[in-house]
Amino acid sequence: MNFPAQMPTAPGADRIGQSTAVEQSRAVAEVQAAIYVARQFPREIDRARTGMQSACGSMALASKAFYRFPRAGGAVEGSTIHLAKTLAQTWGNIQYGVSEMRRDDDYRQSEMQAWAWDVEANTRHVLTFIVPHAKFAGGQVKALEDLRDIYENNANNGARRLREAIFAVIPDWFIEEAEDLCRKTLDKGDGKPLAERVEGAIGIFRSLGVSETRLEQKLGRTKAQWTGADLAQLLITHKSIQRREISVEEEFPQLRVTSAEIKQNASRKQDNGPQ
Repeated sequence: MNFPAQMPTAPGADRIGQSTAVEQSRAVAEVQAAIYVARQFPREIDRARTGMQSACGSMALASKAFYRFPRAGGAVEGSTIHLAKTLAQTWGNIQYGVSEMRRDDDYRQSEMQAWAWDVEANTRHVLTFIVPHAKFAGGQVKALEDLRDIYENNANNGARRLREAIFAVIPDWFIEEAEDLCRKTLDKGDGKPLAERVEGAIGIFRSLGVSETRLEQKLGRTKAQWTGADLAQLLITHKSIQRREISVEEEFPQLRVTSAEIKQNASRKQDNGPQ
């Protein structure tokens, strides 16, 4: 049997189609244009700082600038993706994004990537990570089956990594000043008297099944002693409950009656006797 001198080459993975080549060219041109524009219009630090101060002075941003969730018997607090995106916009010349690179239904996981790029300084921070299609609930790991649950789980994990990526390309002093301003805004509130804000907070948590006594126990003092900082903490907690980062039971455990209190109540009943 005679064989040809050279076997025909089968189409390989390195073959690039026309649409792929066009997309690659477009992506390269987009990057070059972004760098050119950033260098033509560099950020103005004073202008960026003024924009940040204005944004952090509003309750609209301050009320959702921080998160709180339980961990190891305590709670972890920090800045949210909402604050991170606002700072990226005010700092300027920053691009960012998050995407699902691959979904593996056999292993029940998604490979994702979050990134932030300071186009002007040409500083880029990339995070590639695996998100299991599962969640921890009721003391055990539960597999996610519904496509919407998987999407929301990926989105929540992606938002956290994206926050880290954005903060990695923004100066620390800019972030710290923004956080301080947001806390001061929460402390001052929306212009209402402190007593009115206290009653409003009590009413909000009462609708969640949290009594005034449990709030006082959480803050360690009576409502007459609450400050603007205490109300700011309650507002952060309420927002975290709404976003399902923490549950009411985790943040406000039921009041526990000690054995000493039981004995004291029993002795009081004996002393009073039947009337």
